[in-house]
Amino acid sequence: MSGSLLLNQLIDALRCLPGVGPKSAQRMAYHLLERDRNGAENLSAVLAKAVKEIGNCSSCRSLSEQTVCEICSSTTRDHSKLCIVESPADVQVIEQSTDYKGLFFVLMGHLSPLDGIGPEEIGLDLLAKRLDQGDVKEVVLATNFTVEGEATAHYISEMVNSREITASRIAHGVPVGGELEYVNSTTLSRAFSGRQNF
Repeated sequence: MSGSLLLNQLIDALRCLPGVGPKSAQRMAYHLLERDRNGAENLSAVLAKAVKEIGNCSSCRSLSEQTVCEICSSTTRDHSKLCIVESPADVQVIEQSTDYKGLFFVLMGHLSPLDGIGPEEIGLDLLAKRLDQGDVKEVVLATNFTVEGEATAHYISEMVNSREITASRIAHGVPVGGELEYVNSTTLSRAFSGRQNF
């Protein structure tokens, strides 16, 4: 890449974002420098502050500026329900899309023995301690519907069941508004096996 060394460093730095390739990074860099320097300065300042001040909640492991996040410290949430998710982004999606009012536990990934990611790497030792405290009566498994997510959900369900706590799995199947002819066979098969009385 020719031109300014600093400009090239900016373009390379923007490529750390998911889904951003060389062309997108170049477009972003030129946009910020040519049309929105105030936006660039604000982005730089907020990003630096966020990296410095945002850590993980000591209870649920989600991202938070406080030691214990707002959800975990809330007195209006149902502390007997615990939803297990793979990432902090999943917490945000559930909060925005559902009326779930329990607590969360963020795994920060999923089991993947081939990649060296076992139970301790995703905090299942911490989850076991939390379950042993006796406050949790139901665990909602909301891991992704991938092979790894399903294996993780199965592993956690065995942990939960051994403590005589109720475990449930979020439903999966045909999306609302979906037409059967466009739904893949795996999704349709799961929808049939998970059907409910009407």
